[in-house]
Amino acid sequence: MLYRPEAFEPLVDTPWSELRARAAIREIVEDADAAFRGPRLFWRANDWDGWHGTSPMKNLYVGTAGVLLALDRLRQRGHTETKLDLSNLAHRNVELFRERPDYMKGMKLPAVRDSALLTGETGILLVAWRLGPSRELADDLLARVHENVDNEAEEVMWGSPGTLLAAQAMLEWTGEERWRDAWNKSADALLSRRDEEGYWTQRLYGQELRGLTPPHGLVGNVQALLPLLDENRADTLKRVSAALLAATAVQQGRLANWPPRLRPELPGPDGQIRVQWCAGAPGIVNGAAAYLDEDLLRAGAELLWHTGPPVLEKGPGICHGTAGNGYAFLKAFARTGDERWLERARRFAMHALEQVDRLRAERGYGRYSLWTGDLGVALFAADCVSGAAGYPVFDGF
Repeated sequence: MLYRPEAFEPLVDTPWSELRARAAIREIVEDADAAFRGPRLFWRANDWDGWHGTSPMKNLYVGTAGVLLALDRLRQRGHTETKLDLSNLAHRNVELFRERPDYMKGMKLPAVRDSALLTGETGILLVAWRLGPSRELADDLLARVHENVDNEAEEVMWGSPGTLLAAQAMLEWTGEERWRDAWNKSADALLSRRDEEGYWTQRLYGQELRGLTPPHGLVGNVQALLPLLDENRADTLKRVSAALLAATAVQQGRLANWPPRLRPELPGPDGQIRVQWCAGAPGIVNGAAAYLDEDLLRAGAELLWHTGPPVLEKGPGICHGTAGNGYAFLKAFARTGDERWLERARRFAMHALEQVDRLRAERGYGRYSLWTGDLGVALFAADCVSGAAGYPVFDGF
């Protein structure tokens, strides 16, 4: 079995409509504006997002930094204009994080936790610089990149692959060679820690594992390395990684899925089989689309169409929900040029937007985060309008 049928729901019959998608994006931004609670409280965190954390959440993954980044991206792409002063709020967010970091309590976190891209100060500083550049922010961010070189997490959320993405973004935005130097130092160290088979060992939350996923494993690390790596090392890395993904794929007919960590069976320790960006075929197709064997890419993407969208409990978001799975269709379209994948992505976008409406009606308010909430869905819908395949942060800022 490649998936659990009860984890998915039938795809809505709503046909793709660019007008509807654009209107829904505007509604999501308007709702975020209306739900803003001021420069100390920011947005109300969903219970899952704020689990064992400190409210308000400030980080890039489920907090204020992610919301501000999404609002800015939607504004830059001409979809809608927020009423909020994004630059001022981003700088205030840095101050609030330093006053009260929002790390999960009761979890064994990396020693250098502040340098995490998605859950620490690095992502918060990066968004603040993007929205209101200053030398002080850049210097603080560079220090975070340097101190994260040997982070034992070895993955994007907490470790040096995440700060590789930050250094790459700053190099593109500023052209300053100090960012290339920082990137090279981190990349060389990260590559030196691959084992003989080509994997990294993640040491996170008190566990040691060899993961495959974008946030916690091989695919995310390779995705962070490839854009600036020299051609010879990049070619070798793609070849070896493609072979590892071929070896770990679990196939049935023309469908394929992957376990989240290196093991022969799909079910995790909890017995669950996951098909979502953060664990399973959607993330593998999304993150490895540039080098994954094309037949496997098609098989992984076909699985997502076969399952249908994740149920409402998973939500519509880009981490473990409908929009995250839909991004794999956009990547398949970019790789193959087959319009069928774009059509499927757009159908998933309509479903995800309806899930946003259903959940908002049920709760009485939206979910204000990038990876797990409504803003990530808005970015996915915007990419479906343009036909692009730009998964947030992992494909650039």
